[in-house]
Amino acid sequence: MATATSDPQPAYVLHARPYRETSALVDFLTPGGRVRGVLRGARGKAGSLARPFVPLAVEFRGKGELRSVSRLEATGNSPWLVGEALFSGLYLNELLVRLLPLEDPHPRLYEHYAQTLQALAQGRALEPLLRAFEWRLLDELGYAFALDRDSQGEPIAVDGLYRLSADEGLERVFSFAPGLFSGADLLAMAVADWEAAGALLAAKRLMRQALAAHLGSKPLMSRELFRKP
Repeated sequence: MATATSDPQPAYVLHARPYRETSALVDFLTPGGRVRGVLRGARGKAGSLARPFVPLAVEFRGKGELRSVSRLEATGNSPWLVGEALFSGLYLNELLVRLLPLEDPHPRLYEHYAQTLQALAQGRALEPLLRAFEWRLLDELGYAFALDRDSQGEPIAVDGLYRLSADEGLERVFSFAPGLFSGADLLAMAVADWEAAGALLAAKRLMRQALAAHLGSKPLMSRELFRKP
């Protein structure tokens, strides 16, 4: 019986690692979700394409959570990412490998990822791009929460203080403690007003807390790149 082969689909490589003697085990991001495939002959031409950020057309053979890559072609040039833009791209890839289930379609997330890579290559400010992608990822996975209302459905108060509950969302508190978020910062985040003082820094803390609940205790390796001199 012939093995079913998929139609070519757009894809990006998220991660690749050696597999057996001459193959690679590759995680791809496609509009149909994250797909894991075995790329044979990875030391040849196909292997040179199996690197991050190159827009690809990929055909997969077989079913289940481990496919065989039957065809791999570049469909465009890789965006030129260097320095912190490169680290940012690797951070996005690690988030997707860690959080995105296999074979779970997210076409809007795929498009947002491709647009974010282009924006990084254009030298746009990193922090707003990263916060927007983190939020889109949380939303696509069903983990997002309201930024303009608290867990009780009440509007966020400009002068209020809030904490994040991974299960409930934003909860208002009435005594100061480290790690809280001001209502003013939350409302600025809700409309992506990154000119508001403190909003970007607060958004970074908020996204880190929100993601931590789903990433578990294993640290993200890509974050260490930003800390190196």
